[in-house]
Amino acid sequence: MLGLPKDKSVLKIKGLQLLITITLTMLTQPVWAGTLVEIQLIDKLDEQRGFCIDIRGHKERAKAHRGLQAHTCYSYQGQLGVDQAFDEQLIGRGKFYLPAFDVCMEAGGSVVGSRLKLEACNDTDAQRFEFTANDQIKLMSNDELCLAIDASGSKQGGGGTPRHLLRSLSLMNCEKSGVRYSTWRIVALPSN
Repeated sequence: MLGLPKDKSVLKIKGLQLLITITLTMLTQPVWAGTLVEIQLIDKLDEQRGFCIDIRGHKERAKAHRGLQAHTCYSYQGQLGVDQAFDEQLIGRGKFYLPAFDVCMEAGGSVVGSRLKLEACNDTDAQRFEFTANDQIKLMSNDELCLAIDASGSKQGGGGTPRHLLRSLSLMNCEKSGVRYSTWRIVALPSN
C-alpha cells in the first residue's frame, strides 16, 4: 500500500490545506508585471551616459547582499542590465522590485545617511517608497528622506569603454540634498 488514508474526507482536507498554502504563498510574493525600467538620475553630472540605481557587482553576477549604488546606466548599450531593471508597476505601488534577483530596495535606517540594501520583499516600512510628482524617491515612513546620489564625485568602475562610473546612494534630507542629486526619472527600454 502507498500509505494513503482510507477515509477520503482526510484526503480532501489535506488537499484543501495544500491549495490554501499555495494560494497564500502566491499572494505574498511580488507579482512581476513584466514591464522593466531603469531609474535614472535626471542630471547626468559627470557621466554623459547617466547614472542609474544599480546592484553592486556586474549584471547577472551582481551581489544583492552588497546593496545598491549609482552606476553608469546600461541603456546606452540598447538594453537594460538585469541589475538595473525594476518592475515598473510595483514602483507605482511603493515597491522597488528587481525581479531578476527577487529582491526589493530597503532602507538600512530612517535617518540621514542610511544606505539602501536589498532584501526579500515584505510589507515593512523600510521597503515602502514613493516616487513623487517632483521626481524624488521618498521613504514613506519619513518623508523628509529621499534617495540621493553622493555629491562628492564619481569613482571608476571595472568595465566599459569609456570606463563606467559609480557613486554611493543613501537617504538624505529632501530639501538639503540638492535637486541635481535627488531627482530621478523612469526609463523603459527592451530588457535582456
